[in-house]
Amino acid sequence: MKKFRKCDMAIIGGGLSGGLIALAAIRAHPKLDIALIEAGETLGGNHRWSWFESDLDPAATALLAPFRKTEWDTGYDVRFPAYARTLDARYRSLASEDFDAALQRELNQGSIVTGQAVTRFDASGLTLADGSTIDARTVIDCRGISDAPELTGGWQVFMGRHMRTAAPHGLDRPIIMDATVAQHGAYRFVYVLPLGANEVFIEDTYYADEPALDRRALGARIEAYAKANGWDGEIIGNETGVLPVITGGDFGAFQQARATPGVALAGARGGFVHPLTSYTLAMATRIALLVANNALLPGDQLAALLAVEAKRHWQRTGFYRLLGNMLFGAAEPDERYRVFERFYRLRQPLIERFYAANSTFADKARILSGRPPVPVSRAIGALVGARPNLIRKITS
Repeated sequence: MKKFRKCDMAIIGGGLSGGLIALAAIRAHPKLDIALIEAGETLGGNHRWSWFESDLDPAATALLAPFRKTEWDTGYDVRFPAYARTLDARYRSLASEDFDAALQRELNQGSIVTGQAVTRFDASGLTLADGSTIDARTVIDCRGISDAPELTGGWQVFMGRHMRTAAPHGLDRPIIMDATVAQHGAYRFVYVLPLGANEVFIEDTYYADEPALDRRALGARIEAYAKANGWDGEIIGNETGVLPVITGGDFGAFQQARATPGVALAGARGGFVHPLTSYTLAMATRIALLVANNALLPGDQLAALLAVEAKRHWQRTGFYRLLGNMLFGAAEPDERYRVFERFYRLRQPLIERFYAANSTFADKARILSGRPPVPVSRAIGALVGARPNLIRKITS
């Protein structure tokens, strides 16, 4: 028998953005009737989100308080062929299973619907795969995106592996970038999180021209990296991803292609990402709090508000798209690491503001000043040239 339900706010997609919007909205308005719909069996999928403590303001930090996180207050390392450096910023990481557990606990009973795809929706509600319908005053689309043909750029391709080591691994802080590894035709680095004395998360990441993800090759490289560091043991889990790295394009066309009249767009579908790093958590908390503060607006007004905010975000992050253009267009693939090698010699506060997408005018001038790590002629060519459209022609 088909079911019918009415609610105040229906959120399509129970990933990072959708889950945080639901949490922020129910905290601001405890009596708000929310439906959070996720096609998968659990909220958050199979992911790990990480961030610097300095990425978040106090309100965003408070929003994340209910989640169990792994925290490092001893700084982090970066490693490049020319040098290594330890920075003292505090680093945080959240696993999807802990994301799901906290939302199951924090949201009102009956708010979460999992294992159900949305087959139809508009500004007044939606229909689920089993034929059930939900009428809503506000509908928010928080589904992710796999490509963006209206935009240009490259790709961030990665595989992460969670291991339980036979003996203590000996790390006491994360390695955010280890670019001393073979580059394999992209900017490659390994990212390592010590999750416990005998648990470590190793991610192999590539800034690549094509969205090709070879699980066998990446798995073998992670295994080789672990072996080189003396780590062996059992594999607890794997995750993979292919994310757009945005360098330009027609953002108006991007919005229009995903728009449904009166439906609000958030998360990556709304354009709320860091164009160069693909970080989403700081943007997701900011948009969640913005929605919570305006949760009583009619749905079409909230949709218009987020559309304007997305355009503002696009304008604010143009500098990072310019850098992305230079990374992909000015440097030979195996030499791209030199861009980050130079960047990580800069002052730590500048680096922190960069990751939070809050670079000041002085930061931008400092990043661009001095001898570039790429040939000048290629840098000029990258600035006036165009990158390929972000189309997933290659499947993983």
